[in-house]
Amino acid sequence: MPEDRPTLPPVRLHSDAELARDALATPLLSRAVRLARWAGPQTQVGVGGELVDEQLPAAVEELGLGAAGEDGPAYAGEAWRVAVDTGLVEVEEPADDADSGSVVAGDNLALVTGGSPQDVLGLWLDALDVVFADATAPVLDDIADAIGEDGEIDLETLDWDPEAEAAFLEGVLGNLYLLTVTGNGAGDEPVPLPVLAASMIVPDDMGEPTDDVLEQVSEAMMRLDDQFRLLEPVGLVEYRPVDEELMAEEDDAGGGAGPAALGDDEDVARYGMVRLTPLGLYGVRARLLEAGIDAPAVGDLADKGADTLLGGLAHFPEVSARAETEQWLARREPADAARELLAAARGDDGGAPLRRLHCQQALTLVGPAAEPSVREVLDDAQLGGLARVWLAERGVADVPAPPESMIFWLAVDTIAAQLAAGGEAAELQDLVEGLVAGHSGFFDAAWRVDHPATADVLEAMGRLHRDKQTAKEARKAAFKSRSAR
Repeated sequence: MPEDRPTLPPVRLHSDAELARDALATPLLSRAVRLARWAGPQTQVGVGGELVDEQLPAAVEELGLGAAGEDGPAYAGEAWRVAVDTGLVEVEEPADDADSGSVVAGDNLALVTGGSPQDVLGLWLDALDVVFADATAPVLDDIADAIGEDGEIDLETLDWDPEAEAAFLEGVLGNLYLLTVTGNGAGDEPVPLPVLAASMIVPDDMGEPTDDVLEQVSEAMMRLDDQFRLLEPVGLVEYRPVDEELMAEEDDAGGGAGPAALGDDEDVARYGMVRLTPLGLYGVRARLLEAGIDAPAVGDLADKGADTLLGGLAHFPEVSARAETEQWLARREPADAARELLAAARGDDGGAPLRRLHCQQALTLVGPAAEPSVREVLDDAQLGGLARVWLAERGVADVPAPPESMIFWLAVDTIAAQLAAGGEAAELQDLVEGLVAGHSGFFDAAWRVDHPATADVLEAMGRLHRDKQTAKEARKAAFKSRSAR
């Protein structure tokens, strides 16, 4: 997988039970299970555990692959290989005077019906490993060309770097995963194959790709087309292959797929479209985690403390943050949850304003039962303003008016949180201008606010406010705040 990748946005996964059902329904694993149940002592296998050619017709018939024509034996052979490599069947070594070994049911076959969803998903991940290895293996034509007169494969002639091949496909899947989870994990929109290939090859700072780069994109697309065709039966992706007629048109024209695919929106779908399935999201995330990459999932924080929740939400998109918070709240009584959230929101460190913002957003999901816990912090210098906002939004009576110092402290804290969250410039501008307009002499009072972020907030207000005179006042206030500390 790509190195130095930052923490990824959280993915919203289906339940293990749903994913396990999906795994058992995939064409490849379901065929492997059928062959494992069909196999027995009479099954003939070679020294490598593969079905012998004479056995393939029976396997094809068992799987109902007669309509697949000449591809039937290949599909059956692949399913058998998965059955062997995942432990659904076990091949015993042949006797010294025997040409083939014998077959018995593997221990893992019982997991299909008697195991937990996690057991089934473990089988599926093993099957994915088998297919991934096939997808990154040399092309058969290349192997044939590399066979020398002595029958041995000349690796130098083959020009195949297994580590580089695996790293490239891992990188492609990582980019596809990132594109999916960045859209809040929905993954509804397939990604054009040219876009995915270009994401691995075209430098970020390159304007118009050169012909050489486009040729590399074209070659990568053709390799990915083969690989995604292999990865679809195991349920990792849904794939619309490259239109072979279009490829013939490109070849006749003497060009590659890359330039047209990158420049023609109308025809881009004909160059292949791919999306990760829900099972694919689970599978790629498992590979990311195995590679040491932080790939969180919604629900990871549900059993953690409020401090961990509020700190973790800093990296979550809005929709995922709400889903994570809902799962966290579902495990707790409203009053206890509110009390824990408010306690975790206190602090003078740099992350505290954003924690308070997420605390405020979390409290909007808590019902009226949280009111006693919220009232407990009305006199708290850091939380009193937040508590009053929560109570006022619910129309609660007898909410005490905040002192002026609390109003300005809350204003500074709110802007600091929005800055830390990387909010949209237009929204921040509206917030800043609304606060200034709503309080006469805002900056005369704001620079005196005893908040660690006061000077930084005032400097930011100076950058954001669209009125030049007001922006100048903000910068002066920031200077006063720094000088007073």
